[in-house]
Amino acid sequence: MKKLTFLCLAVSLVVAFSLPCAAETLELLTWEGYAPKALMDKFEQETGITVKPTYSNNEEMIAKLRATRGAGFDLAQPSQDRIASVQEKFKLYQPIDYSKVDTAQIVPSMLKAVKKNTLVGGKSYALPHIYGTSGLIVNRKFAPEAADYSDLLNPAYNGRISYRLKRPTLIGVAFSMHQDPFALYGNPDRYQKLMEQVGQKLIDGKYLVKNYWTNGDALLQSMRSGEVYVAMAWDNGGWKLHAENSDIDFVAPKSGALGWIDTFAIPAKAKNVSAAYKWINFMLKPENAAVFTNAEKYGTASAGAIEFYDPEVKSNFQRSFSQADIDNIKWYPPVPAKLESIEGLILDKVKASNESVPASERNKSE
Repeated sequence: MKKLTFLCLAVSLVVAFSLPCAAETLELLTWEGYAPKALMDKFEQETGITVKPTYSNNEEMIAKLRATRGAGFDLAQPSQDRIASVQEKFKLYQPIDYSKVDTAQIVPSMLKAVKKNTLVGGKSYALPHIYGTSGLIVNRKFAPEAADYSDLLNPAYNGRISYRLKRPTLIGVAFSMHQDPFALYGNPDRYQKLMEQVGQKLIDGKYLVKNYWTNGDALLQSMRSGEVYVAMAWDNGGWKLHAENSDIDFVAPKSGALGWIDTFAIPAKAKNVSAAYKWINFMLKPENAAVFTNAEKYGTASAGAIEFYDPEVKSNFQRSFSQADIDNIKWYPPVPAKLESIEGLILDKVKASNESVPASERNKSE
């Protein structure tokens, strides 16, 4: 009997040791394009960890994590203005352990912004990864001096201006008035007064506007044709036009481009937190971050990544953004619900207004 027992034990051990070990994985909840295959393969070669991406967007990320109370994924990539309010209500994420992050390879102004805008109960819940901006697209041949959102109200460009009737326009014009609308987010009354001032400026300058664009492709075409000289739009659109016509380019406004950041945030019940931090540090290494930017044309929070950009991509960022311009980007914080209704009413008022002549001309006839 002892021989039989020993034989069974030996066979069990042989079988156990002959089975392959379960591969270590990182369950990543992210946006399409944010985890290039080349980088996932390189990460696996360096760490032995397989990245399993699930592609999503802000709304779906929140829904998936709410359904599991923060389980099922080791790392998520929500936008930084969609974290604090969600964390306060649902406790979906865990605080960032900065001792596990190589913060030296992160652009300081972006790190500071995300720390501030994801602060809940004295702790921050995300790190910056991908960013993009809106500002001005300018045809320098016809508007060589255009440099700030105030030029969306400049009579020198009468009939050659275009922007969206959306909240970024309100925010941008407010900054060009030397006001900080984000600083008033906690004071709805003062915020409303500021928005009313901005709205009146847009009404007074309505006669200058060629159109309020709603379709990005249509805007680009209107700039190609010379119908529009100055527009408020995204950086990628300006760079696309510059590749076709060197007179047209994206310009970071003097009062600050408006920026969004998509982050790294660790779900509350992540199983492989160690792998999450390894991926964060890996993706923010300059040479790895550049692989993403060269493919997708969005910037990353990786300090020094620009040195690894393809020449054309590098040129885009260097033309449009000095380091001072990067540090001056106004990063969108979480929007209190009440403010959205204030902005909506102002935008409706601008849209419904009937001003087709300058205020000075209207005053003469009154």
